[in-house]
Amino acid sequence: MGALKHIILLHALLITSTNSEDIEETLFNEVYAVPKPCDEPYCYSREKRVADYPEKIRSRVVEAMLNTSMFPLNPAEPDIFGILRDQYELPKGFKGPLAEYDFIIIGAGSAGSVLASRLSEGRRASVLLIEAGRGESLMTDTPILAPLFQQTDYVWPYLMEHQPGVCMGFVGGRCFWPRGKAVGGTSVVNYMIYTRGLKADWDRIAADGNYGWSYDDVLPYYMKSERANLKGLKDSPWHGRNGELSVEDIPFRSKLSKAFLDAAKLLGNRRTDYNSPDGFGFSYIQATLSRGHRHSSAKAFLHDHKKRKNLHILTSSRATKVLIDPTTKTAIGVQFVRNGQMYEIRAKKEVILSAGPIESPHLLMLSGIGPRQNLESVGIPVIQDLPVGQTLYDHISFPALAFKLNSTRLTLVERKIATLENTFQYMQYGDGPFSSLAGVETLGYIRTNVSDEPAGIPDIELIGSCASLASDEGNVVAKGIRLADWLYNTVYKQIEDVESFTVLFMLLHPKSKGNMLLGSRNPFDHAKLYGNYLTHQQDVDTMVAAIRYIQKMVDTPFFQRYGATLHSKKFPNCKQHDFNSDSYWECAVRTVTATLHHQISTCRMGPSSDPDAVVDPELKVYGVDRLRVVDSSVIPRTIAAHTNAPAIMIGEKAADMIKNTWRLKY
Repeated sequence: MGALKHIILLHALLITSTNSEDIEETLFNEVYAVPKPCDEPYCYSREKRVADYPEKIRSRVVEAMLNTSMFPLNPAEPDIFGILRDQYELPKGFKGPLAEYDFIIIGAGSAGSVLASRLSEGRRASVLLIEAGRGESLMTDTPILAPLFQQTDYVWPYLMEHQPGVCMGFVGGRCFWPRGKAVGGTSVVNYMIYTRGLKADWDRIAADGNYGWSYDDVLPYYMKSERANLKGLKDSPWHGRNGELSVEDIPFRSKLSKAFLDAAKLLGNRRTDYNSPDGFGFSYIQATLSRGHRHSSAKAFLHDHKKRKNLHILTSSRATKVLIDPTTKTAIGVQFVRNGQMYEIRAKKEVILSAGPIESPHLLMLSGIGPRQNLESVGIPVIQDLPVGQTLYDHISFPALAFKLNSTRLTLVERKIATLENTFQYMQYGDGPFSSLAGVETLGYIRTNVSDEPAGIPDIELIGSCASLASDEGNVVAKGIRLADWLYNTVYKQIEDVESFTVLFMLLHPKSKGNMLLGSRNPFDHAKLYGNYLTHQQDVDTMVAAIRYIQKMVDTPFFQRYGATLHSKKFPNCKQHDFNSDSYWECAVRTVTATLHHQISTCRMGPSSDPDAVVDPELKVYGVDRLRVVDSSVIPRTIAAHTNAPAIMIGEKAADMIKNTWRLKY
């Protein structure tokens, strides 16, 4: 997506400069990195240099962007666009963190942002918010660039441990699990899809013994955060109007989005608001956007409050341990590293982990809370033996279907949309192709013919799009998921000149269960992540059934009017199977077994009778006082949702529980 990066970079410069000559000079000298006029052997006119070195300039644009800390292939390079990054500094009068706070929150992600905002309201309590990443940038503001950020330091670049028989088409044969590392967490790098989970999901969670977590219990917290501006839902009783988090329709829609919904209707599905109690159906996607721009949890809950005297936000600060009194088993503070210095800060009331489904359990284990055998094997004294990280569910997908079209101007082809016209359209109005969620437009739930879920509960989410892996010539989406070159070049390169699209699907309720373990006691080493994808045959059967359903949709007149045909180039490693046979598709999904970044349950919530539970229904860690986990890691079972909205809801609900515990009146 080199051309698109170029255009967005110009967008950034235009916003931050009022002088056209300054813009031009910056682009030429700083970004293009072409030698100045009298640097031999280029001592001739600037116009001639541009004409003589177009390829050099084009490649240097991408290189310069990738060498900033927003796109860091070379972190040693200066952050020339740091001015475009949201800054979080201590309020005026504070030169460093205090020795003690009422609450210390680790992680400023989707849940941590709202939690810190709510607990610091009214200045009744002092709050320290620790975040390993930095503030989001102007670049992350642009929806179409979402897949780009999986290649930057805005993510933790986790890799699943090698598992034979899955992820074979990725670099090194390993699944890539990027998670957000920024103020705003994964909401800074995700696809902005706002889904809450169906009523049956939350009612099943409550029925398992998690009091206070039924659909009726959690709905008010979803609505509290939400500021909805959704066509046709202005009077809906299921959406909030006055919250901080903007939820809107995607401004850009292709003709394929309507074809998707019409095809779904023809196959017996209904249109519905999937974020209502009766959400089993199809709809246009509802997104965390504000006038076409990404609306992260940081923008919604922190940006306007970062000058509160009682809220201190420390970025680029890596938590290494929760300090726990081993005698009383009480959390008393946090250890973290910032600018090369180790800090130990005390918490008068609580320590709260909101570091996400990988780092929250990682920190618990580093602090002596976790499976005894694993902790002792790496030399960590056990404070509380709990099954931390021993349950891990993930939503997986298959983004590798490609349907070719005999029509034009239906899909997002990078080299066609990366124009100044579209840049100015987006800058002025917040719409046009740049406001697309990297092509995804529509969403719906189905129950496949192999489902063993109870009646009324879907097993697949379908996601309609107007792009495929070939639409950006393999430069961003394929690289973002770390698709191997041998697979891309063999299968997708040949359709780069043809308009194509995909329909993705999400396996909603996988039977396969993963886990995670400590590999060492070094806090800077990643934990060992085991997805155990597709170890249960039901998951394979459901994914193959989803592909068959997608084929039926594309075979309807609504797609056929555009000449939609399945790209039938075989995966090289699946040649032993007949193309389009069930065995071929099983081989294919095992080749491109892609995460949708929805890992959950690593700090599983459950009643005291649940042997797999790490926290109770009030999110308190079992056996340790004044310590909670507040993020998507507590979700105990799979739900029909992209986990950003549930994480924000969990932050809202936890804030009220914590206020009630400490009788804080706001």
